[in-house]
Amino acid sequence: MAKQQDKPNYVTVIQNRRARFEFEILDTIVAGIALLGSEVKSVRLGKASLSESYAMIHRGEVWLENMQITPYELNTLDRLEPKRSRKLLLHKTEIRRLQSELGEKGLTLIPLKAFFNSHGVLKVELGLARGKKLYDKRETIKSRDAERQLQQIKKQY
Repeated sequence: MAKQQDKPNYVTVIQNRRARFEFEILDTIVAGIALLGSEVKSVRLGKASLSESYAMIHRGEVWLENMQITPYELNTLDRLEPKRSRKLLLHKTEIRRLQSELGEKGLTLIPLKAFFNSHGVLKVELGLARGKKLYDKRETIKSRDAERQLQQIKKQY
């Protein structure tokens, strides 16, 4: 009997680590993303980046801008632009709600992380965010340092 091969378990998660430091996240929403050709293979290999990326609503559709996906090395058919615009898949009611909330002053859509769900489909978690001021960032650093010191004290006992 031939051995049945197990499906590989991909735990690839691409995070935008600076997003929670630079922005105050008010709400989150999960959206699908439309990718072409071998882009999914590159993301599975971890060759993608969400830094400096953002989402915008244009003509009733949500688009992800500046997401870097390095072209798959073994792809010989077509060369895709690494930072092209990618369509995000959301219901119309979700898009309308986001559009009304984005009308508020100073709010923006920031991708927080990209991950594969249990069915192997790539999803992007978007955050409705407001930019932090310099003093807010300092406060975040202070609280993080205090938490770190508290954890070190707990380890000693």
